[in-house]
Amino acid sequence: MAPKTGPELDEDELFEHHKIRAPKGQNPLRVDKFLMNFIENATRNKIQQAAKDGNVWVNGSIVKQNYKVKAGDEVKVMFEHPPHEFLLIPEDIPLDIVYEDDVLLVVNKPAGMVVHPGHGNYSGTLINALIHHIDNLPVNSNERPGLVHRIDKDTSGLLLVAKTEEAMTHLSKQFFDKTSEREYVAIVWGNMEHDEGTIVGNIARHPKNRLQMHVFPEGDQGKEAVTHYKVIERLGYVTLVSCKLETGRTHQIRVHMKHIGHTLFNDERYGGEKILKGTTFTKYKQFVENAFKILPRQALHAKTLGFVHPITKKMMRFDSELPKDMSGCIEKWQHYSKHSQ
Repeated sequence: MAPKTGPELDEDELFEHHKIRAPKGQNPLRVDKFLMNFIENATRNKIQQAAKDGNVWVNGSIVKQNYKVKAGDEVKVMFEHPPHEFLLIPEDIPLDIVYEDDVLLVVNKPAGMVVHPGHGNYSGTLINALIHHIDNLPVNSNERPGLVHRIDKDTSGLLLVAKTEEAMTHLSKQFFDKTSEREYVAIVWGNMEHDEGTIVGNIARHPKNRLQMHVFPEGDQGKEAVTHYKVIERLGYVTLVSCKLETGRTHQIRVHMKHIGHTLFNDERYGGEKILKGTTFTKYKQFVENAFKILPRQALHAKTLGFVHPITKKMMRFDSELPKDMSGCIEKWQHYSKHSQ
């Protein structure tokens, strides 16, 4: 079995089984007992574990297993494993393949494409496209066909896919041993104080918001995470930066940058969709809103990828151009910073 390289479970790996509206006349009932009445073949232990993991919601808020459900409540439960009816279906979805041989391929993933099914995205994912393109993909330690690593839905850029068991083991070990090369380009809020630096801080799920990750700099929780950054260009109220990953944790660049006070531009999950820096002028506000429209996602692109080929043992490096939405946003900021001085 290949080393476990995927980051700890995040919301993209939780499968939505049920969303239930408590009927009129519903007498107050513990949420675990309430769900037992609706989820076929689900054990009470499984439901209680979901509640302990923070994966049971009532009216949009996480609740404990002893919460009393009332008439009109909307109850949602998520599990770490797919429902019985869930199957990986091959789908004829175009892939932007940068490189392919008998044992691996490198694909350029567009922003908005989910990497693997889960959390309400059971089709249209990169994996659905991959299993249509390639037969008998090997699975990684998280049972994900072909995936050596992954990037977020709204992050664009390069992904490495293994086509054989041998390639999966060899490539996964490189990511596990931190010998692979990954460079991202990001637009972050604020004018960064230093031209380059390293962010070190363990990452784990946020204690209050399960959809966010959080930095624990004392190392008392979470997993080790290291990000090296370098300023590419200063654009006034935002900065264009290069980020090289030493580790690969869930939302690593997004949460590390927020931790040092430079949230990614238009990163809604971490507050970057608000105007975090700049002036109070109405024209500036309009400018930023227009920039958000050009780039309607977090400003993050997986630009370069390097690894040793599992068969030839040669170092391979790939580079991808910034997508139009991100390059358009950068050009807009370049124009603004040039004419606002």
